[in-house]
Amino acid sequence: MSDPERAMLLSVHPRFATAILAGTKTVEVRRQRVAAPPGTPVLLYATAPTMAIVGMARIASVQVASPREVWSASRTSAGISRREYDEYMSGATQASGLSLEEPITFEDPVPLAALRASGSFHPPQSYRYLTGEDLRKVAEAAPVAGAALQGALNDLTPA
Repeated sequence: MSDPERAMLLSVHPRFATAILAGTKTVEVRRQRVAAPPGTPVLLYATAPTMAIVGMARIASVQVASPREVWSASRTSAGISRREYDEYMSGATQASGLSLEEPITFEDPVPLAALRASGSFHPPQSYRYLTGEDLRKVAEAAPVAGAALQGALNDLTPA
């Protein structure tokens, strides 16, 4: 059962955030099952040294399968080498491939310091879901990125 008032905050290495926002990486892989419906907004948190929310995208679809099956389906879209993938997936019995679409780069990334100033913000190790209230706090911390975030908020707020 999906919660329509949710967005995802996804932590990614800066090089992957850049590739997702450029549209050259359209699948993000994770070592665990990810259950998010198509259309879910995804805020991209670029880890150190960037440490900021740099943009957003939407989930087009999610494939949950064995690491081998996810690689077979996403190898040309995942933006990583087979060696990197195998190292990352080592020991995993399940994997998820998140197909992302409609990337939007924030002109002014939202730095971790600004996010923490608006409350107790902790970037996730992998990902976590955000409620509409969480998104409002992020939008307050990022007035310039606010227009794109406002679009996501409008999608999440029941009519």
